[in-house]
Amino acid sequence: MSRPIRKNQLYHLVAAHSREVSRQPAVLFWGIIFPILIALGLGVAFTRKTETVRNVAVIEQVTNGPGISAIDRFLEERTTRTSSGETDPRAYRLTLNNEKLGDTTFVFTRTDWPTAMIQLKRGRVAVVMDAEEDGTVVYHFDPMNPDAQLTYLKLSRLAGGEAPPGTTGQDVAPLTLAGTRYIDFLIPGLISMGIMMSCMWGLGYGMIDKRAKKLLRRMVATPMKKSYFLIAQMSVRIGMNFVESGLLFLAALLIFDISIQGSIPALLLVFLAGNIAFGGLAILTASHTANTEVGNGLINAVVMPMTVLSGIFFSYQNFPDWSIPIIQVFPLTLLADGLRSVFIEGAGIADIAIPATAMLGMGVVFFAAGLKVFKWH
Repeated sequence: MSRPIRKNQLYHLVAAHSREVSRQPAVLFWGIIFPILIALGLGVAFTRKTETVRNVAVIEQVTNGPGISAIDRFLEERTTRTSSGETDPRAYRLTLNNEKLGDTTFVFTRTDWPTAMIQLKRGRVAVVMDAEEDGTVVYHFDPMNPDAQLTYLKLSRLAGGEAPPGTTGQDVAPLTLAGTRYIDFLIPGLISMGIMMSCMWGLGYGMIDKRAKKLLRRMVATPMKKSYFLIAQMSVRIGMNFVESGLLFLAALLIFDISIQGSIPALLLVFLAGNIAFGGLAILTASHTANTEVGNGLINAVVMPMTVLSGIFFSYQNFPDWSIPIIQVFPLTLLADGLRSVFIEGAGIADIAIPATAMLGMGVVFFAAGLKVFKWH
């Protein structure tokens, strides 16, 4: 017969484990403090801003007709020119004040049709205003893009004031061409995010888990070089990412008729460079710790900011101007922008040379640093 359980046995077990956890500052930081910091950061980022900027492209016309006059009259009477410090002197601003919902500022920029399409594909503008020969003003946007819909609805009402020209309910020309739809913007971003998640969790966390289970310790006795081991891990992960991304593209092709408008070699180069960048980053992140909780925190510290800021689901042009140059150097931003330029802008190898080189450089630096500090146990 076994001895009865003592009353204080559970208490001592709980107390012992609590002391064990409290003696690991890294666990406390990544488990308690880091989530609070993330919540504060995201709360500040997504709190209602005092001013929301919505960019609209206005197509310049060669001839003078009634439609042109209507647009010109609206811009001259209801808007103000941008300040001398603005980069584009052809831009006009119109601000709607609302104490409850916040201010909305429309920035109208005169441009030609090809430039407007590029800006639309990159998410820099949501709506394109154009004038027909009879003077009718047409609004071009993707009907599946909620931001574009909201921009048009706000334009058509303008806080009860004079409506912009052409807002009659029959003035919408949905953009359904390949490259101008929201789904065309989204798929390259999802492929980029899939590469990041696969490398950081599949490669990085998998290595931490092997170290925690003492599996890496057994490899010390083998005549295996660390560099060969890490390169093999990256190579397998790149192969898996190729299959996973290919299946995602195939599904998008069959369901949404997604097409690749640019160079296939350029696409492969960007894809490979992005895999190397995130493979090296994953190895650096997982090179030292054997604690899965610490590893979980480190990976989230890398993944979460880029997932929110790098323009996967919406354009990062919506963030404050001062933050855009910082966001643009993130590996995920470089990868997503590179894939989008090939998918929807028809980019070739020369067009993606700079981001691909930057990602390759990042991958080499991350890999070398991870190899330097890597430990088996």
